[in-house]
Amino acid sequence: MKVLHIDTNHPRLWEGLAEAGFNNVAAYDDSKEDILKKIHEYHGIVIRSRFPIDAEFLDAATKLKFIARVGAGLDSIDTEYAEKKGIQLFSAPEGNRNAVGEHALGMLLSLFNKLNTADREVRSGQWNREANRGVELDGKTVGLIGYGNMGKAFAQKLKGFNCTVLCYDIKEGIGDGNATQVSLTTLHDMADVVSLHTPWTPETNQMISTSFIEAFKKPFWFLNTARGKSVVTADLVQALKEGRVLGAGLDVLEFEKSSFESLFEGEMPLALQELLQMEQVLLSPHIAGWTVESKRKLAETLVEKILAAFPKRK
Repeated sequence: MKVLHIDTNHPRLWEGLAEAGFNNVAAYDDSKEDILKKIHEYHGIVIRSRFPIDAEFLDAATKLKFIARVGAGLDSIDTEYAEKKGIQLFSAPEGNRNAVGEHALGMLLSLFNKLNTADREVRSGQWNREANRGVELDGKTVGLIGYGNMGKAFAQKLKGFNCTVLCYDIKEGIGDGNATQVSLTTLHDMADVVSLHTPWTPETNQMISTSFIEAFKKPFWFLNTARGKSVVTADLVQALKEGRVLGAGLDVLEFEKSSFESLFEGEMPLALQELLQMEQVLLSPHIAGWTVESKRKLAETLVEKILAAFPKRK
């Protein structure tokens, strides 16, 4: 089986497939147009998010048996069309869930203790102790929206903080010893912290909006390590101005390119300009699952899944 690697990844992915008898070919610098001309030769592709795998691509890939995405989700792939064509889809949320859980916890503690603001002030010669008085996670209620791999990893990290962890998910019966599953109404009533752990779908697109925020009974801190387009930035900025959202830790932004490799092109949107000036906002460049350890684990997870479906060939 010939496998085309469209994006660079940890060498363990290439090595694991080669050891199992797959024929690996690199196309790291090839354009989508160039790849379209030869994709009919390949049985598998390995991608991150360099470009969408759409119907045109899938129609050209006449021998394709699987697509392996080195990441947690499959939102860059036309999954419905791929499945109609009998193409198996593999992602690896197991590989970076621990990294995402740690990153979310780090963002939350930094927000609570104003570490980003305090660091900048001390470096500029200011020594403002009272202005940087923090709050404690102990006794707070953390509401997780989405309780799959990432939500569960974050909940596990919260166990030692003597806080209440609630989860809301469209799937029933998925609560566990780390989080109690509740209705969205209950989460609205109780949450001091809201952390988003959902994939980007038509249902979650622009989900965090003014109407969503106004449903909460008390002001809350907000974390997003999921997908940027699930949040209406202008609505979040307004809620931050009004104090309905106390602070935000954002690893992803609405204006990211779909490849996740850069923020945006053209003139900076006004909402983003305002967001970048807010002291109560902590930002990172889509790196919650982007650790040294997760890079290898993502690769190993995909090798295991591919070989389970297509056993060793020599």
